[in-house]
Amino acid sequence: MKRFNFKNQIIFENENYLAINKPSGVSSLHERIGIANSVFEQAKIYDHNLQLCHRLDKETSGVLLLSKHTDAYVHAAKAFEKREVQKNYHAISHGVHQFKDFVVELPLITTRSGRSAVDKSKGKPSKTTFNTIEKFIHYTLISCNPHTGRQHQIRIHLASQNAPIAADEIYGGKRPFLSTYKKKFNLKQNTEEKPMIQRFALHAFALEIPDLNGNLIHINAKYPKDFQVFLSQLQKFDKLFV
Repeated sequence: MKRFNFKNQIIFENENYLAINKPSGVSSLHERIGIANSVFEQAKIYDHNLQLCHRLDKETSGVLLLSKHTDAYVHAAKAFEKREVQKNYHAISHGVHQFKDFVVELPLITTRSGRSAVDKSKGKPSKTTFNTIEKFIHYTLISCNPHTGRQHQIRIHLASQNAPIAADEIYGGKRPFLSTYKKKFNLKQNTEEKPMIQRFALHAFALEIPDLNGNLIHINAKYPKDFQVFLSQLQKFDKLFV
């Protein structure tokens, strides 16, 4: 499992909550196999009172909120349950898409394989709103606001619109290679080209939650290096001229 320094990832802290910019490749909870290096375990080393208020997929980077005491945890749990928490993700998807407050409502189930799938008879209600941020020749940077919190919800809802997330091979995405888009691409002899991003391009960009005193907490997480490099390469070599 990927190693990370918990303290260096802290992006917000007050008397009730702490938030980190979770790196991709790090699990929210402990995995049965591998070195004990999940967010949960590293949080307990940093402060044994910390509790995860929600989770992110292992390969998803971005804002992850933790509570500092029981009252804060209970308050956050109720806020998530009542859908008072606003979450915003940024994804880089295949294809050119012009989304403007575009809503996808497809019920989802978790299959025996651990993946999610659309099931209109047995699935749980799932809703996501999409907005286009920036378009390229072959990709689109998309703002994603999930109103529910089903497993892999954003990934499946985008895939349902022929906009699978780049490198999300489980749900129809493909690994992006610079040689496909950059003219006069040269690769050193006896070397193999690596994809522009090694994991699916999804980042938890922002989270907003009411604090115990009623004031809104708004937290933003900067793009990690791999996401930013991928985006920069698209802006340079896959730019859409209009």
